[in-house]
Amino acid sequence: VGWWIAQDPNPPRPFVGGSSRALDNAFTWAEKYGMKVIIDLHAVKDSQNGNDHSGTRDGFQEWGDSNIGETVAVIEYLAARYGGRLGLAAIELMNEPLAPGATFDALAKYYRAGYDAVRKHTDAYVILSARLGPADPQEFFSLASSMNRVGIDVHNYNLFSDMFSSMSVQQNIDYIYNQRASDLGRLISANGPRVFVGEWTGEFGRNDASMEDYKRFARAQLDVYGPATFGWAYWTYKCVYNHWSLKWMIENNYINLN
Repeated sequence: VGWWIAQDPNPPRPFVGGSSRALDNAFTWAEKYGMKVIIDLHAVKDSQNGNDHSGTRDGFQEWGDSNIGETVAVIEYLAARYGGRLGLAAIELMNEPLAPGATFDALAKYYRAGYDAVRKHTDAYVILSARLGPADPQEFFSLASSMNRVGIDVHNYNLFSDMFSSMSVQQNIDYIYNQRASDLGRLISANGPRVFVGEWTGEFGRNDASMEDYKRFARAQLDVYGPATFGWAYWTYKCVYNHWSLKWMIENNYINLN
């Protein structure tokens, strides 16, 4: 969800109302079918990474200390509204803050305040997103050690870098089994918070991959991310781009979850 959900039904332009109603529906459906919901604050005011999915159109990343209070208020709204719902599994305080613009110090202060806001209303898990860019995924482990029921979210894509497009199909697959497995193992074995591979996808940096290549690439990730102590999430369930769509990948026999 975006930060403007807390101002429903009349958020500031250009944002539109209805976010709370949509999330209400998600909880109703999840509870009907025995599923759980992770609420992820995907966009914060002034943007935590400069990407369009953080709610900005100008590409500027300006979130910082001056935004902490307002962002915590959004978390407070979400925790108060959904903290009593049986379908609530976790609240993620922010999606993909980007280093160095999103500083460690500002995020640490925000994560502490956001955690405290959630705890006023629910004992659901609180998820702290690792920073993208030049940052150690373990940098918030010390902070998390002073909290209960906390997870660290890491996102893994063999995309967005020339390194992956210059690799062969097999090298991309080997990278999953070697580097990704090593990185995840280091986080899990650190005796810190639970580890959530909160985003991965079946697409990768090759435009010449066959169906069998895509199947092997997806299988490698299922094998490696399976041990994550808070599980994993595919980005996304339904998408116009086939290999980004878990629904399409399953229906067309690229992914078998059995």
